[in-house]
Amino acid sequence: MNRRILIIDDNPNDIELALTALDDVSAGDAEVSVAHSGPEALGVLRDARDHGQLPDLILLDLNMPQMDGIAVLDAIRSETGLQSLPVVMLTTSGESRDIRESYAHGASAYVVKPLDFTQFREALRTIQAFWTALNRPPRTH
Repeated sequence: MNRRILIIDDNPNDIELALTALDDVSAGDAEVSVAHSGPEALGVLRDARDHGQLPDLILLDLNMPQMDGIAVLDAIRSETGLQSLPVVMLTTSGESRDIRESYAHGASAYVVKPLDFTQFREALRTIQAFWTALNRPPRTH
């Protein structure tokens, strides 16, 4: 069964790394899409909701211009039909304040991006395995 994963990140290098890592670990079992900004992500999510194709997992960067990860998270948590989606903050910030704020706004998990590609791939493998195979969220679609 193909799992849908949405990456929300403005950094092309981080997106490419995530796509490569997910391709390595998913063995074709994941349909990965990308939104390069918060407003784009919300449009993608609303369209997916309207067509019954919501992602099984959202990987959300914290530090983005225009609309940061916390604002995107707030919008997801307040939007009908999107509230229960698993949102993993995947960011370079390990600051305690950012971690506390992310959880306070409804993050499902918080992962600091490893700098080493092998460790990054392993982190994404673990995240994907848990959230798309082991976890059983409530279904709205």
